[in-house]
Amino acid sequence: MRPTLRPGDRLLVAYGARVRPGRVVVARFPDGTAVVKRAAEARGERWWLLGDNPEQGVDSRHRGAIAAEDVLGVAWARLWPRPRVL
Repeated sequence: MRPTLRPGDRLLVAYGARVRPGRVVVARFPDGTAVVKRAAEARGERWWLLGDNPEQGVDSRHRGAIAAEDVLGVAWARLWPRPRVL
């Protein structure tokens, strides 16, 4: 699958918004790295996050489920270079 976003894209993010499966989210891995991934499913108080391009990048397949409080916000739209709703 081709990535939804590319390096340098600018996003409109609703911090603290309710996360639903399938939404693009901004999260923090346990080591403090900020990431943009797709919320695949809730697993209790944790979220399983996946990248749109499984051959590249690091996601929950490598790091495990992310604590719900480490999912910082939901990306609603890409503002630049070509605006579109996510």
